[in-house]
Amino acid sequence: MFELKVISTKHHANHQLEIHFNDGHISIVDFAPFIFSVDHPNYEIYKQPAHFLNYKIVDGNLQWGDYTMIFPIMDLYNNTLMNSD
Repeated sequence: MFELKVISTKHHANHQLEIHFNDGHISIVDFAPFIFSVDHPNYEIYKQPAHFLNYKIVDGNLQWGDYTMIFPIMDLYNNTLMNSD
């Protein structure tokens, strides 16, 4: 079974990342709508681009802090962070 993973990223601007997946797909995801819509103290730091860019790729997914912020891989792949479907 094929497991979809993030293999690399490239910063575009502010809270936008170009995300490269192990199947060759590339998504450009703007995290700002999510980060600025969440009213929780744990996310305040990520409103600053310098802190937002302090993420790492762990087990094929993007992770901020100690799992403070992590997203389902398919939401990154399909660029659907804010969809409620």
